[in-house]
Amino acid sequence: MKNILTTMSEKSIGMFGIKPPEGFNISYIDSGYSDEEFIEKSKDADFLLMGLDRLNKNILDNLNQVKLIQSLGVGYDGIDVEAARGKGIDVANAKGVNRVSVSEHTIGLMLAALRRTAQSDRAIKNFKFEENYRSYQIEGTRTLKSAHVGIIGLGDIGIEVLKRLKAFESKVSYNSHSRKKDLEKEYGIDYLELDELLKTCDIVTIHTPLTDGTENMINKASLKSMKKDSILINTARGEIVNQEDLAEALIDGQIGMAALDTIHPEPPSSDHPLLNLPEDVEDKLILTSHIAGITTEDLKNMQINAWENIQRVADGEKPINIVN
Repeated sequence: MKNILTTMSEKSIGMFGIKPPEGFNISYIDSGYSDEEFIEKSKDADFLLMGLDRLNKNILDNLNQVKLIQSLGVGYDGIDVEAARGKGIDVANAKGVNRVSVSEHTIGLMLAALRRTAQSDRAIKNFKFEENYRSYQIEGTRTLKSAHVGIIGLGDIGIEVLKRLKAFESKVSYNSHSRKKDLEKEYGIDYLELDELLKTCDIVTIHTPLTDGTENMINKASLKSMKKDSILINTARGEIVNQEDLAEALIDGQIGMAALDTIHPEPPSSDHPLLNLPEDVEDKLILTSHIAGITTEDLKNMQINAWENIQRVADGEKPINIVN
């Protein structure tokens, strides 16, 4: 019998009627483990099924018989993929599994920011209906159709965002690690260098993975270059945006608003700069709790993908969606 060690909860295994394949023994470890705890728990493991958890070089160097590290979702930035490669261990993810839900959430954040939905909700619940209504008459709002949207990262999710933006008839530009000339022609979009995209777009939405090159990519200098009334959207990874610099930019009015599904760290501490904005700045920020890609359909498909990939390797086949 093959052994699987997972950071998933026992309750979540088999949710939605998705059952693991037969012939596997599953053991569990809580997130927040120490290196020593994980090394001890994984000594007999053949497979690791991980969420947004860390696997550093020290842990990986002490794995004895693991054949596959399967990320339940798309992200794998907590796993030292180079160290895993050095041990001859494949790391695989669920590429594209939640691209639709994340793109929908992204569009929702754009609309919520443009129409200041959270601000209106708070005002009405505090019995300030008329004041809120008048503020909209004075300050106005705008449509998504009228906005020039810049997409950073035109991968699986970025492309789905693009498709939805074209339905709104928005002007779209993009920056990515490689040109997508076929998409430029098909959707009538422009490639811009990052500096130019930040300077010219009304909405900047981030869909690039977290790497050494993208960590703190959005920082004081890049925020200062954006339009004063621009909107920053992040449904990728919180570490891509420097949190202190973003808080400062919102306070100083360097950008208009930010709408984030991801922050750093998660969960945030009580002294997190974005959770301690002045009262008159709070309405410039919309937050959701990293929920863009965990719809019921996503969670089902993540488990299906994980169990099928583990079964492939157990059957002597190569896994799909290897990232290292």
